[in-house]
Amino acid sequence: MAFPKNYCLLFRCFAAAVLCLSLVGCQETGKKNRFSLWKDDSKEEIAVPAWFTADSAQKLGLRLDSLFKQFKKKRGFNGTVLVTKYDQVIYKGAFGFADFYRKDSVTVQTAFQLASVSKQFTAMAIMLLQEEGELNYDDSVQQYLKNFPYKGITIRALLTHQSGLSNYTYFADQLWPDRKKPLTNKDVVQLMVAHQPKPYFKPNVRFDYSNTGYSLLASIVEEVSGMSFAKFLQERIFEPLEMTHTFTYSVDMATLTGKIATGHTRNRQKRTTDYLDTVLGDKGIFSTVEDLYKWDQALYTQKLVKRETLQEAFTGSRPFKKQEEDYGFGWRIKPLPNGDTAVYHGGLWHGFSTYLLRNPKDHSAIIMLSNLPNGSLSYLEEIRQFLYPAPDSVKQTLAMKGKR
Repeated sequence: MAFPKNYCLLFRCFAAAVLCLSLVGCQETGKKNRFSLWKDDSKEEIAVPAWFTADSAQKLGLRLDSLFKQFKKKRGFNGTVLVTKYDQVIYKGAFGFADFYRKDSVTVQTAFQLASVSKQFTAMAIMLLQEEGELNYDDSVQQYLKNFPYKGITIRALLTHQSGLSNYTYFADQLWPDRKKPLTNKDVVQLMVAHQPKPYFKPNVRFDYSNTGYSLLASIVEEVSGMSFAKFLQERIFEPLEMTHTFTYSVDMATLTGKIATGHTRNRQKRTTDYLDTVLGDKGIFSTVEDLYKWDQALYTQKLVKRETLQEAFTGSRPFKKQEEDYGFGWRIKPLPNGDTAVYHGGLWHGFSTYLLRNPKDHSAIIMLSNLPNGSLSYLEEIRQFLYPAPDSVKQTLAMKGKR
């Protein structure tokens, strides 16, 4: 069957247009979904022992409720807590006030400044970019931050606190005269370029906890991704995990809706924000215990990064291991009383005291957020001993040592 010339020409034009649109569509789809083409939402399976029943979970929850009520009464704990076992929430509670002046009660939906618990999200941002081939852990910081004056410092050294760089919260006090003007991550880099504060030691010599390193990691995320660090976290972590009550600090935070805790001194006086609050990466994320539970659960999937990638974050890095604790990427690593290995982080900043511990062995977690740094979180050992009791043989050995 023959077609008229004009019809054939029209058909060819139509086919070309469809092909062109298809290619553009594929490119756009690829651009939109390139972060999630392989993502796996399925959770890592774990065997649940026969003793863990609805009844035993309830008993654990009642015991935890009793412990935390004692913390509130005798030790002044003020904040929220969520505890899980085998992926299930066995206890959730809220104590005290979000604002002591207003007598505004805390709820489990109240957002707290996470302080250094924020570092694990900064590390995840770097891992996302590494997995996508945008950077390598052993790249020099100088590849990403223009005129950065310190040689031999890698992204890995920043992640593992082995850069040797001096603390920006100290040198900024000397080099940033206008305390009414917020300090940004870019300002931290520019201060280092202009004044070159003397490092504490050469890179990769030893572990030295560094807020400077994590503020620089946030700057690297911005440079590589082409978006603000806050926007990167929102689009790549918070939104995919439906962490709807999680956000980063900003000067216009007062315009936000929802319950947000106010930081206090140990004497219950309200803490005011200052020029250092606007530096992100080392701190600055606000979240709730329920959103952090979503984060904890997501880390048992491959929704963000592959398991192999995440495992490196949970692998120790200290060259000389004289202490029980080690450090991965944004996570501290320590043994529990029962012999399991936990990953955790604590935080303390401007009236907030925070703690998040995960035990991958039994998919359990302890999440505590407080806006009253009165030392009450120092009693966490009692909670760890209750949830992860040492075997009787270990208890006997410790008892024998105590008698000597």
